[in-house]
Amino acid sequence: MNFDKKLYHLIDEALKEDTGDGDHSALSCIPATAKGKAVLKIKEDGVLAGMEVAEKIFTYKEKNSVFTGFKKDGDIMKFGEKAFEVSASVHTILQCERLVLNCMQRMSGIATLTSLYVNKLKGFTTKLLDTRKTTPNFRLLEKEAVRIGGGVNHRFGLYDMIMLKDNHIDFCGGIEKAIQKADEYVKTKKPGLKMEIETRSIDDVKKVMAVGKGKVFRIMLDNFTPVQITEALKIINGSFETEASGGINLDNIQAYAATGVDYVSVGALIHQARSLDLSLKALPH
Repeated sequence: MNFDKKLYHLIDEALKEDTGDGDHSALSCIPATAKGKAVLKIKEDGVLAGMEVAEKIFTYKEKNSVFTGFKKDGDIMKFGEKAFEVSASVHTILQCERLVLNCMQRMSGIATLTSLYVNKLKGFTTKLLDTRKTTPNFRLLEKEAVRIGGGVNHRFGLYDMIMLKDNHIDFCGGIEKAIQKADEYVKTKKPGLKMEIETRSIDDVKKVMAVGKGKVFRIMLDNFTPVQITEALKIINGSFETEASGGINLDNIQAYAATGVDYVSVGALIHQARSLDLSLKALPH
C-alpha cells in the first residue's frame, strides 16, 4: 500500500473517531451551506512538518477546498508566521481543524527534534535512523516527520525487514541458529528480504562474522560504548553495514559518530518529541 492510500485510511478513521454521528457543535449554529476561510498561525519556533498532510485532509473531506501554502514541509518556522490559508465549507474547516492541528503539531515537534540530532552529525558520515517506538496507528506520519527533519527511516514494520533482536536470538537458541533459520526462511518464503541482527558483545560480533556472510546485511551494536564500537568496527572491517543503538542522545551522539559507524538509531526522535504550538483561526469576511 502506498503512502497516500495509508494516509487516506488514517484520515478516514480519524475523522470517524472525532465526528461520530455528527459535529453537533457546528450543526447546531452554522448553516450547512456557509463558506469560510481559516489561517494556520505559528506560535512556536521550530521545523514545520505536515503541510502536505494538512492539504490532503481538507481536500479528502471536501474536494473543492482551496489550500494556499505560505511555507512548505521542512521550512524553519518562527512565532507569528502563517503557514497556510484554507477556503472551504465552514463545516469542513471545523471538522478538520483538530485533526490537522494534531498531525501538524506532533509532526513539527518530531521534525524539530530530528533536525537537532541531524545538525549534531554534520561533518560525520554517520546517518540518523528512527525506530518502531511509535504511537500505534500514527507511525506513518511520525516516520514522515523524521524524514522531513532530515533523518532516515528504518524499517516501517515487522514485514519489510528481518531484524533478529535479543529475544529472537534467545528464543531460537543462539545467534548462529537464528541466522541460519532466518536465511532458510528468506530463500524459501521471502527472497530478497534483508536481514539485520543485534549483537550485545564483541563475542556476538565475532559469531556473526563467522556465519553471517551473504546472509546478514547489517549488524546492530546494541548498548555498545563508543570504545566498544571502535573495537567492533575493526573486526567487521567493512564486511557489513553497522548500526549503533541504545542510550544515544544529543549529548553523546557525536562520540558515536566519531567511531565511523554507518548509522545511529534513536527512539527518542519520536517518543520524546514535544508537540509544537500551532492554531487554526477563522478569517473574518
